[in-house]
Amino acid sequence: MDTLTRKRSLETLGILSPGRVHENLPAARLVEEAIRRREGILAANGALVSETGERTGRSPDDKFIVENGATRDRVDWGSVNRPVAQEVFNGLLRKAAAYLESRDEIFVLDAHAGADPAYTLNVQIVAERAWHALFARQLFRRPTPEELESFEPDWTVVSAPGFRTDPDRDGTNSDVFVGVDFEKRVVLICGTEYAGEIKKSIFTVLNFVLPVEHGVFPMHCSANVGREGDVALFFGLSGTGKTSLSADPERRLIGDDEHGWTDRGIFNFEGGCYAKCIDLSPEKEPQIYNAIRFGAVVENVVVDERTREVDFTDASRTENTRAAYPLEFIEGAVLEGMAGHPKAILFLTADAFGVLPPISRLSPEQAAYYFLSGYTAKLAGTEAGLGDEPQATFSTCFGAPFLPLPPTTYSGMLQRKMREHNVRCYLVNTGWSGGPYGVGERIDIAHTRAMVRAAISGELAEAETRTDPHFGLKVPLRVPGVPEEVLNPRETWPDREAYDEQAKRLAARFRENFRRFEEEVSEEVRKAGPKD
Repeated sequence: MDTLTRKRSLETLGILSPGRVHENLPAARLVEEAIRRREGILAANGALVSETGERTGRSPDDKFIVENGATRDRVDWGSVNRPVAQEVFNGLLRKAAAYLESRDEIFVLDAHAGADPAYTLNVQIVAERAWHALFARQLFRRPTPEELESFEPDWTVVSAPGFRTDPDRDGTNSDVFVGVDFEKRVVLICGTEYAGEIKKSIFTVLNFVLPVEHGVFPMHCSANVGREGDVALFFGLSGTGKTSLSADPERRLIGDDEHGWTDRGIFNFEGGCYAKCIDLSPEKEPQIYNAIRFGAVVENVVVDERTREVDFTDASRTENTRAAYPLEFIEGAVLEGMAGHPKAILFLTADAFGVLPPISRLSPEQAAYYFLSGYTAKLAGTEAGLGDEPQATFSTCFGAPFLPLPPTTYSGMLQRKMREHNVRCYLVNTGWSGGPYGVGERIDIAHTRAMVRAAISGELAEAETRTDPHFGLKVPLRVPGVPEEVLNPRETWPDREAYDEQAKRLAARFRENFRRFEEEVSEEVRKAGPKD
């Protein structure tokens, strides 16, 4: 982008006379700038370590969508998609622009979202922090020098973490504001240092734009591909193993979090990975561990002051420690970000109640039911107010915080794609067995990998199964490399009656949650859930 176009781009935001503007700096320069500005330190492995302050995760209660002609009749308004008036957004954008204009320097990055050229968004990030620009550079797709010369942004993300809003004056919920304006094509992020808001705001944009404007199915999933071109998709909420299971040394990683499904196949939205790294080890997750090196950004981990070694087991700052790195840091990754239609879909859930089977084969109707349910369980003690018991979490389509349209829009697209391409679907429990969290043990990742590989290869398509009495799921009796007793969670509990009671309670939670969809789905899908 030439200087005149850059100036015009910033002026459109109201940034008329900025200080020094750092444009499209390479990763090494951004690392240098972040250290010079005391935004982070280098760890022994070469990664930049930054802290996000009091906000160590997303701020869902502070996220808004501007209610205007583009969104009024399309967005699924409610507790997730909160409306904000156009004048409120405009006022905050003016104040944020004035704030950034008053800084000595700002960082501007031009990037792509979407590997398929037919659907690529040009995204410009205007950031107060050097490390936020580095984060965006490593996670979005990086244009070539030739593409940068003619770059014109389709969307702009304004990141001003040092600008705190005033709820009484500005009409916000707190001093943090994350707003998306689908008419201006601007995302505004104020008051939070958590870099994940940058990534997820553009995911929210794509979850609206792709279905509405292009009929493309956007998905909160990771994806990989085998030697025979057999693509697999992994849906799951944070902590369910989406990134870990898709980073398989025997398969090539396409992407770890966000993809689209077109008439030609799937494509990655991103150019990097954002891995949860609590308890990360080279033995269990070598690909991710080895990707954390110079150029990577690691958030909120504890570093030894003398040796600069990272202690990935220390959750004293947060359980949500994260590492961001470019896709090329994963050996053998599909850098072009595109592949064919999937052969298998896996829904991942970390069932902390310890009752779901470790793997189940789903009918098309069950796939729709469990996709709309989007179940996992938060662990006791990991968040304030959770108490002693795990908490069932239902996040529609395994990504409710990022889905502006009605849930059945996305589930309908999934059903059509599965029927059209004859895709197998499985529910995989990566959580607990032998009892709930605190009593039982987490299912061995080696066993889970064996089950996942058998599902993808087609070995389980015709395998002999039993029907789970509580959930109606088809559970394979045998999986190569997995002890048979592992496949039946009831047999792993010392007290079988306690298992049955726990299973009944979880089944009831599913039914209660699904009531909101009963009028919008077919009778076959309604009956595909847990039994009474």
